[in-house]
Amino acid sequence: MSGKSILSRREFLGAAVAGAALAPSLLAAPQSETREISMSKSSAKIRMGIVGGGFGSAFYWHLDPDCIVEAVSDLKDDRRKHLMDVYKCSKSYHSLEELIKDPNVDAVAVFTGAPDHVRHAVACFKAGKHVISAVPACYSMEQAEELFDTQKRTGLTYMMAETSYYHPAMISARQFYKEGKFGDIYYTEAEYLHAGMEYSLWTDEKGNHTWRWGFPPMHYPTHCTAFLVGLTGERLTEVTCIGYSDDDPIIKGNPYGNKFWNETALFKTDRGNAFRVSVNWRGAFGGCERAQWYGSKMSFFEPDPNGVGPVIRRSTHKMGQDTAGFAREEATFEKYEMPDWRTELPEAMRVGGGHEGAEPFLTHEFVDALVHDRKPAVDIHEALAYTVPGIVAHASAEKGGKQMKVPGFDR
Repeated sequence: MSGKSILSRREFLGAAVAGAALAPSLLAAPQSETREISMSKSSAKIRMGIVGGGFGSAFYWHLDPDCIVEAVSDLKDDRRKHLMDVYKCSKSYHSLEELIKDPNVDAVAVFTGAPDHVRHAVACFKAGKHVISAVPACYSMEQAEELFDTQKRTGLTYMMAETSYYHPAMISARQFYKEGKFGDIYYTEAEYLHAGMEYSLWTDEKGNHTWRWGFPPMHYPTHCTAFLVGLTGERLTEVTCIGYSDDDPIIKGNPYGNKFWNETALFKTDRGNAFRVSVNWRGAFGGCERAQWYGSKMSFFEPDPNGVGPVIRRSTHKMGQDTAGFAREEATFEKYEMPDWRTELPEAMRVGGGHEGAEPFLTHEFVDALVHDRKPAVDIHEALAYTVPGIVAHASAEKGGKQMKVPGFDR
Protein backbone atom coordinates (compact mmCIF):
# COMPACT_ATOMS: atom_id res chain seq x y z
CA MET A 1 0.00 0.00 0.00
CA SER A 2 1.71 3.19 -1.12
CA GLY A 3 0.80 6.78 -1.78
CA LYS A 4 3.16 6.88 -4.78
CA SER A 5 1.01 5.11 -7.38
CA ILE A 6 -2.27 6.94 -6.98
CA LEU A 7 -3.07 7.60 -10.63
CA SER A 8 -4.09 4.93 -13.13
CA ARG A 9 -4.12 4.47 -16.89
CA ARG A 10 -7.20 6.75 -16.91
CA GLU A 11 -5.00 9.49 -15.49
CA PHE A 12 -7.32 12.41 -15.70
CA LEU A 13 -8.82 11.77 -19.14
CA GLY A 14 -11.84 13.96 -19.70
CA ALA A 15 -14.07 15.91 -17.38
CA ALA A 16 -16.93 14.52 -15.34
CA VAL A 17 -20.37 14.43 -16.95
CA ALA A 18 -23.32 15.98 -15.13
CA GLY A 19 -26.00 13.54 -14.06
CA ALA A 20 -27.17 11.73 -10.99
CA ALA A 21 -28.53 8.39 -9.91
CA LEU A 22 -32.22 7.66 -9.62
CA ALA A 23 -33.36 8.40 -6.08
CA PRO A 24 -36.50 8.91 -4.04
CA SER A 25 -38.50 12.12 -3.72
CA LEU A 26 -37.54 15.07 -1.50
CA LEU A 27 -34.91 13.01 0.30
CA ALA A 28 -32.81 12.83 -2.86
CA ALA A 29 -30.99 15.13 -5.26
CA PRO A 30 -32.63 16.27 -8.52
CA GLN A 31 -32.53 13.46 -11.08
CA SER A 32 -33.34 12.94 -14.74
CA GLU A 33 -35.94 10.42 -13.56
CA THR A 34 -37.37 10.09 -10.06
CA ARG A 35 -39.30 7.44 -8.20
CA GLU A 36 -41.22 7.96 -4.99
CA ILE A 37 -40.39 5.99 -1.85
CA SER A 38 -42.98 3.30 -1.32
CA MET A 39 -43.68 2.27 2.24
CA SER A 40 -45.68 -0.77 1.15
CA LYS A 41 -44.81 -4.09 2.71
CA SER A 42 -42.96 -6.49 0.44
CA SER A 43 -43.79 -10.17 0.52
CA ALA A 44 -40.07 -11.03 0.39
CA LYS A 45 -37.70 -9.50 2.91
CA ILE A 46 -34.14 -8.53 2.02
CA ARG A 47 -31.76 -10.85 3.86
CA MET A 48 -28.72 -8.86 4.97
CA GLY A 49 -25.26 -9.97 5.95
CA ILE A 50 -23.45 -7.43 8.16
CA VAL A 51 -19.63 -7.35 8.17
CA GLY A 52 -17.76 -5.16 10.63
CA GLY A 53 -18.70 -4.88 14.30
CA GLY A 54 -17.76 -1.23 14.73
CA PHE A 55 -19.74 1.17 12.54
CA GLY A 56 -21.58 -1.83 11.16
CA SER A 57 -23.50 -2.11 14.43
CA ALA A 58 -24.85 1.45 14.17
CA PHE A 59 -27.52 0.71 11.57
CA TYR A 60 -31.15 -0.41 11.82
CA TRP A 61 -31.55 -3.39 9.51
CA HIS A 62 -33.57 -5.23 12.15
CA LEU A 63 -36.12 -2.38 12.30
CA ASP A 64 -36.81 -2.07 8.58
CA PRO A 65 -40.10 -3.84 7.79
CA ASP A 66 -38.66 -5.19 4.52
CA CYS A 67 -35.43 -6.59 5.95
CA ILE A 68 -33.98 -9.23 8.24
CA VAL A 69 -30.39 -9.79 9.35
CA GLU A 70 -29.49 -13.25 8.09
CA ALA A 71 -25.87 -13.37 9.28
CA VAL A 72 -23.07 -11.25 10.73
CA SER A 73 -19.28 -11.39 10.63
CA ASP A 74 -16.20 -9.91 12.23
CA LEU A 75 -12.66 -11.19 12.68
CA LYS A 76 -12.82 -10.40 16.40
CA ASP A 77 -14.97 -12.56 18.68
CA ASP A 78 -16.22 -9.71 20.87
CA ARG A 79 -17.26 -7.56 17.91
CA ARG A 80 -18.94 -10.50 16.25
CA LYS A 81 -20.93 -11.17 19.42
CA HIS A 82 -21.84 -7.48 19.60
CA LEU A 83 -23.32 -7.65 16.10
CA MET A 84 -25.32 -10.74 17.03
CA ASP A 85 -26.69 -8.96 20.09
CA VAL A 86 -27.58 -5.73 18.27
CA TYR A 87 -29.36 -7.43 15.38
CA LYS A 88 -30.78 -10.39 17.35
CA CYS A 89 -29.03 -12.70 14.88
CA SER A 90 -28.00 -16.26 15.77
CA LYS A 91 -25.86 -16.94 12.69
CA SER A 92 -22.29 -15.66 12.48
CA TYR A 93 -19.16 -16.19 10.42
CA HIS A 94 -15.52 -15.49 11.22
CA SER A 95 -14.87 -13.67 7.95
CA LEU A 96 -16.53 -11.93 5.02
CA GLU A 97 -15.17 -14.65 2.77
CA GLU A 98 -17.19 -17.24 4.71
CA LEU A 99 -20.34 -15.12 4.94
CA ILE A 100 -20.65 -14.50 1.21
CA LYS A 101 -20.83 -18.26 0.58
CA ASP A 102 -24.17 -18.31 2.43
CA PRO A 103 -26.89 -18.75 -0.24
CA ASN A 104 -29.48 -17.17 2.08
CA VAL A 105 -27.69 -13.80 2.12
CA ASP A 106 -29.02 -11.38 -0.53
CA ALA A 107 -26.91 -8.33 0.25
CA VAL A 108 -23.88 -7.45 2.35
CA ALA A 109 -23.13 -4.34 4.41
CA VAL A 110 -19.36 -3.84 4.16
CA PHE A 111 -18.13 -1.90 7.18
CA THR A 112 -14.50 -2.98 7.20
CA GLY A 113 -11.40 -0.76 6.99
CA ALA A 114 -11.26 1.74 4.12
CA PRO A 115 -8.36 0.05 2.26
CA ASP A 116 -10.45 -3.16 2.10
CA HIS A 117 -13.72 -1.66 0.86
CA VAL A 118 -13.14 -2.36 -2.83
CA ARG A 119 -11.63 -5.79 -2.29
CA HIS A 120 -14.57 -6.80 -0.14
CA ALA A 121 -17.22 -5.19 -2.36
CA VAL A 122 -15.79 -6.94 -5.43
CA ALA A 123 -15.78 -10.27 -3.59
CA CYS A 124 -19.44 -9.74 -2.69
CA PHE A 125 -20.36 -8.90 -6.29
CA LYS A 126 -18.59 -12.00 -7.58
CA ALA A 127 -20.55 -14.06 -5.04
CA GLY A 128 -23.81 -12.58 -6.38
CA LYS A 129 -24.50 -10.23 -3.46
CA HIS A 130 -25.68 -6.62 -3.54
CA VAL A 131 -23.45 -4.22 -1.58
CA ILE A 132 -23.74 -1.24 0.72
CA SER A 133 -20.30 0.01 1.76
CA ALA A 134 -18.93 2.40 4.33
CA VAL A 135 -17.06 5.45 3.01
CA PRO A 136 -14.91 6.10 1.13
CA ALA A 137 -15.82 3.99 -1.87
CA CYS A 138 -12.13 3.56 -2.76
CA TYR A 139 -8.75 5.14 -2.03
CA SER A 140 -6.96 4.97 -5.40
CA MET A 141 -7.80 5.41 -9.06
CA GLU A 142 -7.06 1.75 -9.71
CA GLN A 143 -9.59 0.79 -7.05
CA ALA A 144 -12.16 3.19 -8.52
CA GLU A 145 -11.84 1.50 -11.91
CA GLU A 146 -12.07 -1.99 -10.43
CA LEU A 147 -15.18 -1.17 -8.40
CA PHE A 148 -16.87 0.58 -11.32
CA ASP A 149 -16.10 -2.16 -13.83
CA THR A 150 -17.15 -5.00 -11.50
CA GLN A 151 -20.47 -3.38 -10.62
CA LYS A 152 -21.23 -2.76 -14.28
CA ARG A 153 -20.28 -6.30 -15.25
CA THR A 154 -22.41 -7.95 -12.55
CA GLY A 155 -25.33 -5.49 -12.65
CA LEU A 156 -25.77 -5.83 -8.89
CA THR A 157 -26.77 -2.88 -6.69
CA TYR A 158 -24.08 -0.78 -5.01
CA MET A 159 -24.67 2.00 -2.49
CA MET A 160 -22.22 4.04 -0.42
CA ALA A 161 -23.38 4.80 3.12
CA GLU A 162 -22.55 8.52 3.13
CA THR A 163 -24.01 10.05 6.29
CA SER A 164 -23.81 13.69 5.15
CA TYR A 165 -26.35 12.90 2.44
CA TYR A 166 -29.00 12.49 5.16
CA HIS A 167 -28.10 15.30 7.53
CA PRO A 168 -31.39 17.06 8.36
CA ALA A 169 -29.97 20.30 6.91
CA MET A 170 -29.04 18.48 3.73
CA ILE A 171 -32.56 17.09 3.34
CA SER A 172 -33.89 20.62 3.86
CA ALA A 173 -31.40 21.96 1.30
CA ARG A 174 -32.64 19.46 -1.27
CA GLN A 175 -36.19 20.67 -0.69
CA PHE A 176 -35.11 24.31 -1.03
CA TYR A 177 -33.22 23.43 -4.22
CA LYS A 178 -36.17 21.57 -5.71
CA GLU A 179 -38.40 24.58 -5.01
CA GLY A 180 -35.89 26.99 -6.60
CA LYS A 181 -35.40 29.00 -3.41
CA PHE A 182 -31.62 29.28 -3.70
CA GLY A 183 -31.72 30.82 -7.16
CA ASP A 184 -28.28 29.93 -8.50
CA ILE A 185 -25.95 28.18 -6.04
CA TYR A 186 -22.68 29.71 -7.19
CA TYR A 187 -20.43 28.82 -4.22
CA THR A 188 -20.44 26.13 -1.53
CA GLU A 189 -18.19 25.44 1.44
CA ALA A 190 -17.90 22.16 3.32
CA GLU A 191 -15.76 21.06 6.24
CA TYR A 192 -14.91 17.78 7.94
CA LEU A 193 -13.06 18.57 11.16
CA HIS A 194 -11.89 15.61 13.25
CA ALA A 195 -9.06 16.60 15.60
CA GLY A 196 -7.13 14.12 17.72
CA MET A 197 -7.49 11.19 15.34
CA GLU A 198 -3.89 10.14 16.00
CA TYR A 199 -4.69 9.60 19.66
CA SER A 200 -8.07 7.91 19.36
CA LEU A 201 -8.10 6.01 16.06
CA TRP A 202 -4.56 5.39 14.84
CA THR A 203 -3.86 2.45 17.15
CA ASP A 204 -5.91 -0.47 18.41
CA GLU A 205 -6.25 -1.76 21.98
CA LYS A 206 -2.92 -3.59 21.61
CA GLY A 207 -1.08 -0.50 20.40
CA ASN A 208 -0.82 -1.66 16.79
CA HIS A 209 -1.42 0.80 13.98
CA THR A 210 -4.86 0.71 12.35
CA TRP A 211 -5.59 1.50 8.70
CA ARG A 212 -6.24 5.10 9.74
CA TRP A 213 -2.57 5.75 10.57
CA GLY A 214 -1.55 8.54 8.23
CA PHE A 215 -4.61 8.18 6.02
CA PRO A 216 -4.58 11.24 3.70
CA PRO A 217 -7.34 13.71 4.68
CA MET A 218 -8.54 14.11 1.08
CA HIS A 219 -8.84 10.36 0.69
CA TYR A 220 -11.77 10.74 3.10
CA PRO A 221 -13.63 13.56 1.31
CA THR A 222 -17.17 12.26 1.05
CA HIS A 223 -18.51 13.84 4.25
CA CYS A 224 -17.87 17.12 2.39
CA THR A 225 -18.32 16.42 -1.30
CA ALA A 226 -21.78 14.92 -0.68
CA PHE A 227 -23.02 18.35 0.32
CA LEU A 228 -22.80 19.69 -3.23
CA VAL A 229 -22.74 16.66 -5.52
CA GLY A 230 -25.61 15.14 -3.55
CA LEU A 231 -27.61 18.36 -3.76
CA THR A 232 -27.32 19.70 -7.30
CA GLY A 233 -25.91 16.68 -9.15
CA GLU A 234 -22.89 18.75 -10.23
CA ARG A 235 -19.62 17.00 -10.97
CA LEU A 236 -16.24 18.22 -9.74
CA THR A 237 -13.97 18.60 -12.74
CA GLU A 238 -10.83 20.46 -11.62
CA VAL A 239 -9.03 20.98 -8.31
CA THR A 240 -6.14 22.67 -6.61
CA CYS A 241 -5.34 21.57 -3.06
CA ILE A 242 -2.99 22.76 -0.32
CA GLY A 243 -1.83 20.49 2.50
CA TYR A 244 -0.56 21.31 5.99
CA SER A 245 2.24 19.27 7.56
CA ASP A 246 4.68 19.59 10.44
CA ASP A 247 7.68 17.66 11.74
CA ASP A 248 5.81 15.42 14.17
CA PRO A 249 7.40 11.96 13.76
CA ILE A 250 4.12 10.23 14.66
CA ILE A 251 2.95 10.49 11.06
CA LYS A 252 6.17 9.40 9.41
CA GLY A 253 6.45 5.93 7.92
CA ASN A 254 2.71 5.46 7.37
CA PRO A 255 1.79 3.05 4.54
CA TYR A 256 0.25 5.82 2.39
CA GLY A 257 3.39 7.93 2.24
CA ASN A 258 1.25 10.84 3.46
CA LYS A 259 2.74 13.84 5.29
CA PHE A 260 -0.36 16.03 5.58
CA TRP A 261 -2.53 16.50 8.66
CA ASN A 262 -4.97 18.83 6.93
CA GLU A 263 -5.89 19.47 3.31
CA THR A 264 -8.01 22.24 1.77
CA ALA A 265 -9.15 22.11 -1.84
CA LEU A 266 -10.85 24.47 -4.26
CA PHE A 267 -12.87 22.57 -6.86
CA LYS A 268 -14.39 23.80 -10.10
CA THR A 269 -17.65 22.13 -11.09
CA ASP A 270 -19.00 21.22 -14.52
CA ARG A 271 -21.28 24.26 -14.20
CA GLY A 272 -18.33 26.58 -13.60
CA ASN A 273 -19.05 27.01 -9.87
CA ALA A 274 -16.58 27.07 -6.98
CA PHE A 275 -16.58 24.58 -4.10
CA ARG A 276 -14.20 24.76 -1.13
CA VAL A 277 -13.59 21.55 0.81
CA SER A 278 -11.44 21.27 3.94
CA VAL A 279 -10.64 18.00 5.73
CA ASN A 280 -8.62 18.37 8.94
CA TRP A 281 -7.17 15.82 11.37
CA ARG A 282 -5.19 18.23 13.62
CA GLY A 283 -5.85 21.76 14.87
CA ALA A 284 -7.74 24.01 17.29
CA PHE A 285 -11.36 23.51 16.28
CA GLY A 286 -14.58 21.81 17.24
CA GLY A 287 -15.46 18.63 15.40
CA CYS A 288 -18.10 18.79 12.68
CA GLU A 289 -19.29 17.75 9.25
CA ARG A 290 -21.06 20.76 7.83
CA ALA A 291 -21.75 22.93 4.78
CA GLN A 292 -23.00 26.32 3.72
CA TRP A 293 -24.57 27.05 0.37
CA TYR A 294 -24.44 30.54 -1.20
CA GLY A 295 -27.22 31.36 -3.63
CA SER A 296 -28.25 34.36 -5.68
CA LYS A 297 -31.61 34.52 -3.86
CA MET A 298 -31.01 32.61 -0.63
CA SER A 299 -28.09 31.16 1.32
CA PHE A 300 -28.31 28.39 3.90
CA PHE A 301 -25.84 27.70 6.70
CA GLU A 302 -25.67 24.38 8.52
CA PRO A 303 -24.94 24.60 12.28
CA ASP A 304 -21.24 25.15 12.98
CA PRO A 305 -19.11 24.14 16.00
CA ASN A 306 -19.30 27.69 17.37
CA GLY A 307 -23.00 27.26 18.07
CA VAL A 308 -24.40 29.27 15.16
CA GLY A 309 -27.12 27.97 12.87
CA PRO A 310 -29.00 26.66 11.14
CA VAL A 311 -29.47 30.04 9.50
CA ILE A 312 -31.07 31.33 6.29
CA ARG A 313 -30.10 34.58 4.58
CA ARG A 314 -32.34 36.03 1.87
CA SER A 315 -31.49 38.85 -0.50
CA THR A 316 -33.89 41.79 -0.18
CA HIS A 317 -32.49 43.64 -3.20
CA LYS A 318 -32.57 46.78 -1.05
CA MET A 319 -29.53 48.95 -0.67
CA GLY A 320 -28.29 50.19 2.68
CA GLN A 321 -25.04 51.60 4.07
CA ASP A 322 -22.41 49.97 6.23
CA THR A 323 -20.69 51.71 9.17
CA ALA A 324 -18.23 53.40 6.81
CA GLY A 325 -21.02 54.81 4.68
CA PHE A 326 -20.50 52.50 1.71
CA ALA A 327 -23.53 51.07 -0.11
CA ARG A 328 -24.34 47.42 0.48
CA GLU A 329 -27.17 45.08 -0.40
CA GLU A 330 -29.25 44.06 2.59
CA ALA A 331 -30.13 40.48 3.47
CA THR A 332 -32.51 39.11 6.05
CA PHE A 333 -31.33 36.84 8.85
CA GLU A 334 -33.58 33.95 9.86
CA LYS A 335 -33.08 31.15 12.35
CA TYR A 336 -34.28 27.99 10.66
CA GLU A 337 -36.38 25.48 12.58
CA MET A 338 -35.35 22.07 11.30
CA PRO A 339 -38.27 19.76 10.44
CA ASP A 340 -38.31 16.25 11.84
CA TRP A 341 -37.55 14.42 8.61
CA ARG A 342 -37.91 11.04 10.33
CA THR A 343 -41.60 11.14 9.42
CA GLU A 344 -40.44 10.09 5.93
CA LEU A 345 -39.32 6.73 7.38
CA PRO A 346 -41.39 3.68 8.34
CA GLU A 347 -42.69 4.24 11.86
CA ALA A 348 -40.50 1.54 13.43
CA MET A 349 -37.39 3.32 12.11
CA ARG A 350 -38.10 6.79 13.49
CA VAL A 351 -35.25 6.54 15.96
CA GLY A 352 -32.11 8.55 16.69
CA GLY A 353 -28.78 7.38 15.37
CA GLY A 354 -25.40 9.03 15.05
CA HIS A 355 -24.23 11.46 12.38
CA GLU A 356 -27.30 13.63 12.99
CA GLY A 357 -29.62 10.65 12.60
CA ALA A 358 -28.44 9.56 9.16
CA GLU A 359 -28.17 5.81 9.75
CA PRO A 360 -31.92 4.96 9.71
CA PHE A 361 -32.27 6.81 6.39
CA LEU A 362 -29.29 5.01 4.86
CA THR A 363 -30.64 1.68 6.07
CA HIS A 364 -34.06 2.21 4.57
CA GLU A 365 -32.82 3.72 1.31
CA PHE A 366 -30.73 0.63 0.53
CA VAL A 367 -33.44 -1.84 1.48
CA ASP A 368 -36.15 0.10 -0.37
CA ALA A 369 -33.99 0.32 -3.50
CA LEU A 370 -33.57 -3.46 -3.51
CA VAL A 371 -37.25 -4.15 -2.80
CA HIS A 372 -38.42 -1.88 -5.61
CA ASP A 373 -35.60 -2.66 -8.04
CA ARG A 374 -34.39 0.92 -8.39
CA LYS A 375 -31.06 2.66 -8.08
CA PRO A 376 -30.23 3.90 -4.56
CA ALA A 377 -29.58 7.60 -3.96
CA VAL A 378 -25.81 7.16 -3.60
CA ASP A 379 -25.22 4.54 -6.29
CA ILE A 380 -21.92 3.69 -7.97
CA HIS A 381 -21.89 6.88 -10.06
CA GLU A 382 -22.61 9.13 -7.09
CA ALA A 383 -20.19 7.26 -4.81
CA LEU A 384 -17.30 7.75 -7.22
CA ALA A 385 -18.35 11.37 -7.88
CA TYR A 386 -18.02 11.94 -4.12
CA THR A 387 -14.77 9.97 -3.67
CA VAL A 388 -12.55 10.34 -6.74
CA PRO A 389 -12.21 14.17 -6.52
CA GLY A 390 -10.54 13.74 -3.13
CA ILE A 391 -8.00 11.29 -4.55
CA VAL A 392 -7.07 13.85 -7.19
CA ALA A 393 -7.04 16.65 -4.60
CA HIS A 394 -4.47 14.78 -2.50
CA ALA A 395 -2.33 14.31 -5.62
CA SER A 396 -2.58 18.07 -6.17
CA ALA A 397 -1.42 18.75 -2.60
CA GLU A 398 1.56 16.43 -3.14
CA LYS A 399 2.43 18.56 -6.19
CA GLY A 400 2.27 21.82 -4.22
CA GLY A 401 -1.24 22.77 -5.25
CA LYS A 402 -1.02 22.02 -8.98
CA GLN A 403 -4.32 22.46 -10.84
CA MET A 404 -5.50 18.99 -11.90
CA LYS A 405 -8.37 17.50 -13.88
CA VAL A 406 -10.80 15.11 -12.18
CA PRO A 407 -11.92 12.08 -14.24
CA GLY A 408 -15.56 11.05 -14.30
CA PHE A 409 -17.28 7.69 -13.89
CA ASP A 410 -20.77 8.49 -15.13
CA ARG A 411 -22.77 6.76 -17.83
